Amino acid sequence: MKYTVTCLTPTLVGDGHKLSPIDYMVWKDQVNVLDQTRIFRLLSKGPRLEGYLTQLKRATKLDFASWGGFAQNFAGRRIPFESAAYSEYWNRAQIESLSIPTFAEGALGPYLPATSIKGALRTGMLSGAIKDNTVAELVQRFQGDRPPRHPGEVLEDQLIGTRTRYFAASDSRPAPVSAFKIYLLRTSTLQQQAPGSYKLGWKQSPRGAVDGKRPEDSTPAFAEMASPGSAFEGTWNEKHFFDMPEVRRILRWSQPVTRENVFAAANQYAAKQLDIHKSYAEWTGLPLLLKQVERLQSKLAQARENGTCVLSIGWGGGFPSKSVLDPATPEARKILEKQPLYQRAIQSGLPFPKTRRIVFLDNQPASLPGWVELAVS
Repeated sequence: MKYTVTCLTPTLVGDGHKLSPIDYMVWKDQVNVLDQTRIFRLLSKGPRLEGYLTQLKRATKLDFASWGGFAQNFAGRRIPFESAAYSEYWNRAQIESLSIPTFAEGALGPYLPATSIKGALRTGMLSGAIKDNTVAELVQRFQGDRPPRHPGEVLEDQLIGTRTRYFAASDSRPAPVSAFKIYLLRTSTLQQQAPGSYKLGWKQSPRGAVDGKRPEDSTPAFAEMASPGSAFEGTWNEKHFFDMPEVRRILRWSQPVTRENVFAAANQYAAKQLDIHKSYAEWTGLPLLLKQVERLQSKLAQARENGTCVLSIGWGGGFPSKSVLDPATPEARKILEKQPLYQRAIQSGLPFPKTRRIVFLDNQPASLPGWVELAVS
C-alpha cells in the first residue's frame, strides 16, 4: 500500500536546518541559495577569496553590490517568494528574522519524514482515548507539592502504549523543488478590550505588539514551505498480526487497532483543533483566516466520508496541535497554571494560547500552517 499526503495549507516539516543570511541572497524576488563549494573553488584561482572569506566572517548578510553576481551564477537553488512584496519586508527586517527554516532534504531532494505522520496520528489516538475520569485523575496529580514533571508521557504510555506498532510509514519519495516557496509569517496575539472582548495585535521581537491594522510594523518570519496542493507519496504498511485476539491479550490491547479507528480519532482531534482556531479567527477579526478554517472544516467532513484523515503537522502548529486537552476547560487551565512556562499566560485570564503563527498569502493574513490530508490506498 501507499500513502499520499496532500498539503491543504502551506506546510513545513523541517530537519532542524536553517539558511543563515550569509548562505543566500535575495535577488529578483527569490532566495538564491549559494553553492559555496563552487564559489570557493572559483575564487581560489584568483585574489578575491580572502576578501570573500573576510566578508563571510564579519557580515550579517552578504553585500549584494559586491557579490550579487554569485546569486545569479552560483545558486544551488532558487526559491521564489510567495509574493513579490516580501522582498521589501526582507530588506527592512532585523537580522534575527532572516534565518529561514528549510524543508527536510536528503541526497535526492526534499521529502516528508514519516515521523511527522506517525506523530500526528499518535496524538489523535491519545486524544480519542482520554476520558473525563482520566483528566480528573491528571488534575489530582497536580494538587500535591511535587507535580509530575512529564505528565504527558505517563498518560501516553497508559492509554496508547505500543498501539502505533500496528501501522508503519516510510519517508516519502522526493518531491519536486517547484512545490516549495518562501512564505511570510507573522505572529498574531489577542489584546483585551473588555471582559470577553478582544482585538488583534501583531507581535514584535523581542517583546510588545503593534495594532492589528499595522501588521507591516511587526516582526516577520520567513520559511520554506510546501505550497497547498503539493503531494508526498510513500509506502504504508499495516501489521495485521496485531489483530489476533491472543496477541492483543498479551499486549493488553482492549480494542483492536485498525486504520479506520485511527483515522477516526485523528479526524475527531482535527475537529477540536479547528473549533479552537475558528473561535480565534472570530475574536481577531481576520476574515480570510476564518474562511480558510471553514474550508478546512468542510474538507474534514469530506475526509470522514472518504476514509481519509486531516492532520496538523510540522512547524508553526503551536500548542493546539500538540496538546490533547482543550485549554478552555477549567481542568486544563488547572494543569497549565502549574507549568512555569505557561503560568503567566494562564493567570492573565486571556484565552490560551493567545498567539498564532499566521501565514500571509498575497500579503494578507490568510492561513494556518501545516494542515494536510492523509489518504492510504
